[in-house]
Amino acid sequence: MNFTLIICTYQRPQSLLNLLKSVREQSLYPNDIIIIDGSIGDTTEKIIQSNSFINLRYFKVSEKNRGLTKQRNIGINKVNKYSKVVCFLDDDVILEDNYFSEILKTYIRHPQALGVGGISNNEISWELINENEARQGENYYYFDGYKRKEGLRFRLRKKLMLDANRPPAHLPEFSHGRSIGYLPPSGKTYPVEQLVGYSCSFRTDILKQNKFSEYFEGYGLYEDADYTLRLSSIGKLYVNTAAQCKHYHEASGRPNQFKYGKMVVKNGWYVWRVRWPKPSLKARLKWHAIVWLLTLVRLSNVITTKDKKKALTESLGRIVAWWQLLFKKLKFKL
Repeated sequence: MNFTLIICTYQRPQSLLNLLKSVREQSLYPNDIIIIDGSIGDTTEKIIQSNSFINLRYFKVSEKNRGLTKQRNIGINKVNKYSKVVCFLDDDVILEDNYFSEILKTYIRHPQALGVGGISNNEISWELINENEARQGENYYYFDGYKRKEGLRFRLRKKLMLDANRPPAHLPEFSHGRSIGYLPPSGKTYPVEQLVGYSCSFRTDILKQNKFSEYFEGYGLYEDADYTLRLSSIGKLYVNTAAQCKHYHEASGRPNQFKYGKMVVKNGWYVWRVRWPKPSLKARLKWHAIVWLLTLVRLSNVITTKDKKKALTESLGRIVAWWQLLFKKLKFKL
């Protein structure tokens, strides 16, 4: 199956090089690699030029075309007519050597799939469940024979009866669901509504018909949720947990914490209403309750973590965004 890899990058030359080196080691190599670089300066371009990668095409974009969703759409327009699948990777991941082969196997096993994603294997510690173990309680999350430690946020949500009521990567009516990080590394393939942007792929014909929303300017937080929730309304999406990578969350190129906090709330609201344009009153109240609960938890990090300034400024960003939404949310185009 002819396939293309698109990598959109910004101010992460070394991370990009590390990713490309892991692509070079793949058991199945892309027929085309498209780099869309929005970086300031020429450091990334020089690194690409000084290293040889087969089938690689590099494009530098101007400031007006900078931003994750804009760069992705530019990349889509450069995909050749022979490509059947397009893979997207963030520039701060490192692939396991069978990543692409597992992604493409999924399209063969599930010919109805519009998109397929993978998972990271370096962020969460999973354990197999003992046969005699009680599969309940506040301290662990249980799924398909595995368990992982439950974070403070979800422990509090359980106590307040605000826990997610749908499987991982399926958005509840009140939003705030469990992410793909709650799918265990079982090697199985799971049907989902959402894929993560750092590890996703789509059929080329679907990408040509459905572009990424440029509402998500710049960093593009939750742009992946928006895109895949829209796709899930017209077809099937899957996560193959055998397609694994390491995700390092490189700090370079990210917005400041105040802007990030605003994005968490505003973009979260936008994605929620894309999936649930007319939520019930109960769902609306739950959404607001969870926003404030998570804001208070983040605010508590001013006391509990070393990064006190980051915790404070992000919390303030969340609070400002909530108040802005209270008066301006009808201006968003859903």
